[in-house]
Amino acid sequence: MDEKNSRRDFLKKGLSATAFATLVTSQAEAFSMQNPGRDAKDAKYIGQVGKHFVMVLDLRKCIGCQACTSVCKVENDVPDEQYRTFVTETEVGEFPDPRKAFLPQLCNHCADPACVPVCPTGATFKREDGIVVVDNTVCWGCGYCINACPYDKRYFNERTKTADKCNFCAHRVDKGLLPACVETCIGGARIFGDVNDKTSEVYQVLQQFPTTVLKEAEGTNPQVFYIGLDSRLEELYSTTQSLDDVVKAEEGFNREWMKARGEEENHG
Repeated sequence: MDEKNSRRDFLKKGLSATAFATLVTSQAEAFSMQNPGRDAKDAKYIGQVGKHFVMVLDLRKCIGCQACTSVCKVENDVPDEQYRTFVTETEVGEFPDPRKAFLPQLCNHCADPACVPVCPTGATFKREDGIVVVDNTVCWGCGYCINACPYDKRYFNERTKTADKCNFCAHRVDKGLLPACVETCIGGARIFGDVNDKTSEVYQVLQQFPTTVLKEAEGTNPQVFYIGLDSRLEELYSTTQSLDDVVKAEEGFNREWMKARGEEENHG
């Protein structure tokens, strides 16, 4: 091999190595789990230390008015046809004693959220006060957290091209206000507050009434509690999730969704 060809091969290998090193470095930085807001100790990322926010949904008082759904869309600028919270309506009981029943749904702000450990960028995390949030300035829309959520309460925001969900209106809570859905609830079915405060309404309600959480067997320890949740409403919830699974497959989340559910082996 002459000197010119030898030099050309050397340069090619050197450039290839440099490009590979740059790629590895950029990927390492992308997957570093660093979040500028948290690293800077920004209060809205850290949350309110010493507090633990939860929500109680009293199904005895919910009238299915959808005021919560509407105000949430306005407060959080949620795109059309997408929702951070909504109320599913059904009918339970048999003639001559049927009745309407309603199931409000939102992110459960789990104590052990399945969405957080799968996020490759650190965009999804739990604040010290228990609120689980998504930083859409860091999220790159991979959809892993959407697939990992056993409650199907995350969605791909068509406007921001990132994952999105209920965040308990953290921007309001940090100012001492209630989440918009709680403040607007006509029947008083939504109770929100710091469960660490024994004088708070939410603490008193949890002490006074038996509550249930959705999909307790998932082990995520939801922090949204239901009063009056019976088996018929839970069955409705499961049916709603089945429809959500169909939508996920149609939107291209099928493969990662199947992995999260442990079903990939059964589909080839």
